[in-house]
Order: sequence, then structure tokens, then C-alpha cells
Amino acid sequence: MTVSLASPPRVDVLAGILDRVYARYNHRRFIGADPLQFAYRFDRPQDAEVACFLAAALAYGRVQQIQRSLNDLFARMDCRPYDFVTSFSPSRRSRLAGFKHRFTTAEDLGDLLELLRPVLRRHGSIESFFVEDFDPKERNVLPALARFCDCLTDAYARRHAGRVSRGLMYLLASPSRGSASKRLHLFLRWMVRADDVDPGLWKGVKAAKLIVPLDVHMARLCRILGLHDSNTISQSTAVQVTEGFGAIAPADPVKYDFALSRIGILDECTGRPRPDCQTCELFEVCLQQRDRSSGGRPS
Repeated sequence: MTVSLASPPRVDVLAGILDRVYARYNHRRFIGADPLQFAYRFDRPQDAEVACFLAAALAYGRVQQIQRSLNDLFARMDCRPYDFVTSFSPSRRSRLAGFKHRFTTAEDLGDLLELLRPVLRRHGSIESFFVEDFDPKERNVLPALARFCDCLTDAYARRHAGRVSRGLMYLLASPSRGSASKRLHLFLRWMVRADDVDPGLWKGVKAAKLIVPLDVHMARLCRILGLHDSNTISQSTAVQVTEGFGAIAPADPVKYDFALSRIGILDECTGRPRPDCQTCELFEVCLQQRDRSSGGRPS
């Protein structure tokens, strides 16, 4: 049975709801075990940038597992990720032996670091490499992100008889292959935006060009808000959601991402009614959707 969505709130009403969510949750103290915590563990910007790229790449699975894997990885790097990557060698690759995060292996990670080594040596930072192919006139970061990923995987393919491992393709989930690229958009959010949560290490990309890093939790909340009606998490859904936020905050459409995601992480929202729902900023909108879905019958 197809479930009808509640009509989305007016833009001004939705803006008020989202601003209250932002005011409540968009604070450094709520980062907790979020992978973003690693942005603030390194004093040198070049270390923080590399650490964030790797943290975003491994930001899948359970929160505790992600944190354990990243602590393990950075310990193997002597907490100097930039130096570790720029001097990456067979002996340094051997230090990754035994590393595993779900289905990402030491070999997958070593392949990624091997690709990053010439990037950092030649350009000095991931940002400099990224913005080299970034056109500010393009609608959003998708074309530049696709070029970034494809340039790296093409370099790998040239050295491996035209083949690219599945593990590396997963870590570099290019928009050119139709991926929603959630983890890469998460990295770009961290790098481009600057507020109490996002460190904003990059200056060459405007926040207006970002795409929402859409996962299952964010997709559910955005569906409640009437920003999409898709049953799948796709690139087109992420763009649609971003455009919805853009009607409210055109210069910063990803502004509400961290705060909204806290509703699922901190408040353990699953989309099902709970006693705590009445304290949530989304309560009225969520209630309207449930009423519409049940044909107005009491739930």
C-alpha cells in the first residue's frame, strides 16, 4: 500500500522548526563519538584534513566500531596522519597489517593512502587537489567530486591492468557511478562549513555548493519534513533534499545536517511514536504525517 505523505510545512514554518533544531543541537558538546571528533584531535591543519578524510571514509557501521577503528588507525600512524601518508612506503603499508573495519581491509586502506601520497606531495593538501577541478559556476559539488574520485581510481587502474578493487571503489564512491556518496559529502561538509561543529578548514569551496550527506536516518527525517517522497537513498534524493533546504538557507543548505541527525543519534528516534516525542521540535509535523497515513484514525 502506498502511504501518502503529509503536505510539507510552509517554508517559513519549516525554517522556524529547523532553526530551533539547530539552536538546540548544533554545539561542539554534542559531537561525542561522532567521527567528526577527530577533526579536533590534531593541532596541525594538514593532519586534521587527512584525519577527516579517513574518518569520513570509514564512517559506516556502528558508532562504537567506527571510533575503535579510527583510534587504531591513527595510533598506527603515530598520530601524524599527514606525515604518514606523504612518506607512505611498503614498510609503512606493513604497519597497517591486521587492520580491518567491517569490510574495509588493510589492503584497501593501503591502496587509498598510496593514491593520496602523490596528491599531498604535489598539491600540499587535499583541498588544493580538489579545487583544481572545481568550477564555481557549476550547480553543486557533484561534478568536482566525481572528477576527484575518478582521477584517483583511474590512477589506480593504470597501475593495475585497468582494474580497481571493490574495496577502493567503496572508499571512493564517485557520483559518476550514481552513488549518493554520503561519506564523501560528509567530509566536504566538515571541510567547507565553519561553525561550532564543522571546522571549515577549506576556503576554496562555498557552502552553497554542498550536498546533504543523506543516510537512512536523515532520509527518514527529511521525508517527515516533506522534503522528498522517495523510498530509496539515491543521488537524486540527496539533491532534492538539498534543494529543499536551499529554499530556506540558500547560502548554506547543509546547515541543518548535524543538528537533525542528533534527533536519531541522541534521542534515538526511529520514526515510531514514543513518550519523548512531545519534546521534539518535529513532533507536530511528524504527528500530521502519521494522522494522514492512518486516514485520520487515532494511532
